[in-house]
Amino acid sequence: MIRERAYPVEPWHVRETRLDMDVLAQSESVFALSNGHVGLRGNLDEGEPHGLPGTYLNSFYELRPLPYAEAGFGFPESGQTIVNVTNGKLIRLMVDDEPLDVRYGEVLAHERILDMRAGTLHRSLHWRSPAGREVRVNSTRLVSFRQRSVAAIRYEVEVADDKPLRLIIQSELVANETLPPQSRDPRVAAVLESPLQAEEELTTPAGGLLIHQTKVSGLRVAAAMDHEVASPARTSVGSEGYEDWVRTTVACVLEPGQKLQVVKYLTYGWSSRRSLPALRDQVGAALAAAKLDGWDGLVREQREYLDEFWDAADVVVDGDPEVQQAVRFGLFHVLQAGARAERRPISAKGLTGPGYDGHAFWDTEMFVLPVLTYTHPAAVRDALYWRFSTLEQARERARTLNLAGAAFPWRTIEGPESSGYWPAGTAAFHIAAGIADALRRYVLVTGDRQLEREIGLELLVETARLWRSLGHHDRAGNFHVDGVTGPDEYTAVKNDNIYTNLMAQRNLLTAAEVAMRYRDEAFHLRVTDEEAAAWRDAAAAMHIPYDEELRVHQQVEGFTRLQEWDFEQTPPDKYPLLLHYPYFDLYRKQVIKQADLELAMHWRGDAFTTEEKLRNFLYYERRTVRDSSLSACTQAVLAAEVGYSDLAHSYLREAALMDLHDLNENTRDGVHMASLAGAWIALVAGFGGLRDHDGTLSFAPCLSSRLNGLSFSLQWCGMRLRVDVRGHDTTYALHHAAPDAVIELRHHGKPVRVTCDEPVTVPNPPPRTDLPMPEQAPGRAPLLRLPENPA
Repeated sequence: MIRERAYPVEPWHVRETRLDMDVLAQSESVFALSNGHVGLRGNLDEGEPHGLPGTYLNSFYELRPLPYAEAGFGFPESGQTIVNVTNGKLIRLMVDDEPLDVRYGEVLAHERILDMRAGTLHRSLHWRSPAGREVRVNSTRLVSFRQRSVAAIRYEVEVADDKPLRLIIQSELVANETLPPQSRDPRVAAVLESPLQAEEELTTPAGGLLIHQTKVSGLRVAAAMDHEVASPARTSVGSEGYEDWVRTTVACVLEPGQKLQVVKYLTYGWSSRRSLPALRDQVGAALAAAKLDGWDGLVREQREYLDEFWDAADVVVDGDPEVQQAVRFGLFHVLQAGARAERRPISAKGLTGPGYDGHAFWDTEMFVLPVLTYTHPAAVRDALYWRFSTLEQARERARTLNLAGAAFPWRTIEGPESSGYWPAGTAAFHIAAGIADALRRYVLVTGDRQLEREIGLELLVETARLWRSLGHHDRAGNFHVDGVTGPDEYTAVKNDNIYTNLMAQRNLLTAAEVAMRYRDEAFHLRVTDEEAAAWRDAAAAMHIPYDEELRVHQQVEGFTRLQEWDFEQTPPDKYPLLLHYPYFDLYRKQVIKQADLELAMHWRGDAFTTEEKLRNFLYYERRTVRDSSLSACTQAVLAAEVGYSDLAHSYLREAALMDLHDLNENTRDGVHMASLAGAWIALVAGFGGLRDHDGTLSFAPCLSSRLNGLSFSLQWCGMRLRVDVRGHDTTYALHHAAPDAVIELRHHGKPVRVTCDEPVTVPNPPPRTDLPMPEQAPGRAPLLRLPENPA
């Protein structure tokens, strides 16, 4: 079901014009604020009503047992689940003797605005109490990009009727909030009952502090708050505390038209190693720094940070205002997920909700990091260091599986495999090649040879060793990778998944090349010339399944021989299939959860001819049901490349509007970070045609019938390339570079030389007109079609 659009179309804001209780949880995810370290869901200030309360710290988790009906050797024994930590967002208001609760009295006006240039969430409320007293409340919330541990809220109350009014503000820190019951949907987080045990509580006249520790994982978290109060009337301020909550109370009596303003400063810290006093001092120092800058300073820093980001990352879409808003919304959330993660993971939901237990998957490297590599590469550097920090655990996992090298987890927070379902988890070895490719692309774009030497070489060596031990040469010398699961989770534990094989091929070749570049360091990793040669041999002999009769590549060996799925007898309410059909049935049929071979044609397009891409696209388009939010953006990229620009636009809209329209009806658990990144990918790699296969930037721009233009910037070796696509031509311009700087690129296969002297404009070839009409599986056409041209 496609919901009516909840937010007006604006280029730089997401605005909620009324409070809709039916979509409260979804809006909490959309309005979540984060900096990659601290995450605050967009809950109402007063805390209730809520869809799903949530305050998160990156990588702060609790352990829980993974249940098995029948255990087996090598099965992970425990999983990790993100913890809802101490809630510091709570600011309750008493209007005379009535608590402000939007479920009672009358909401005369309510609006919330996510400002993507300011990095703030603003809320305005006009409320009449059951006793008839009226107040106006304005609050603004931010999570600081400049000060990693800091969040702040400015809360202002005005008397909106004609009599004096007693106001009581109760600002709180609360641990162990009660969470809604667990869903049966496997994509939803496990519910942890009171995971935190109290260690210390302190109060000050205008604030306080709570320190807790998880019961099993032993992680310690501290949260502190302080307040600045401004009022024209006599005001009392005091605090009290208990083991799971601290409250600061502000009380005054205001005359009509007067305002009470409270600025709440919040700081968070956690550690598995630091002592309680050290953690207490850490949040105290962060609180002092926040107060030193004050509210105005925090707001100014936030805007300056985002001005720099948007100057480098903004995408301008001429012709589809909804996509324009959505791609900025996506970029904003991707930035929030990674900006200050600082050697911690970027999870599938960022810090916007508990979906997937807060785990990071392979889509971090294959969807999120490519976007950040070209727009905010410092975040990618940190993400790669996080993967490197888990390398020893990946080596241990490989040894458990009787493999060499490193077997990285399909889903994790801290490093160990946390999937209890091995066909989709352990068997999804392609994550290793995704990590290697993210590393390759980062070094290519930034020229960061220091990182390549320090951690890149070792990551490449250990992933190459994995592929060499996981695969084997057959009697004819062909190299096979058997018994693996590719990106499509409906085709599991099969032989020679093309995406896996082609990405492993690049992994092996890159490892051999980098090992030869750093021979001394490779020697210390016991890499011999013979081992590097074995990697190159395996890459050269990699088997790529192909159906000679149908003239299409096979997603896995034998895929085109499998029985067809009966789409005609699959009603619309039975999607996603994984919730209504056994995996046993899905694994035996030609039905695809998410683009798999098409993903291979995107990231390894150099391995296919133009006509092969077209035939493959038409074949797999009819069998892909998009039960994953990862699919639409890849289908957009390939549709644009093979000539179906209007279909690409429809898939772009689905990826971009996944959360703003709640298309999968699960945004309540957090936004879909990879799909939001996919909006950028669909625009820049789809309509912009960006590729970097051989270390050279190449573009093949095209536009749909609805788009008048597309402009975007890319970081490249410390320079900034601006690309402006119009209907008949494309202009390339170089900025932020030395006067003699130059970029050599390709435009639709032809070389173009761009310097700082002046922009270069080159013609776009006309679109193909001889293409057959593509078909989707019945009922699985794009959810959001290309909008009609305005009259």
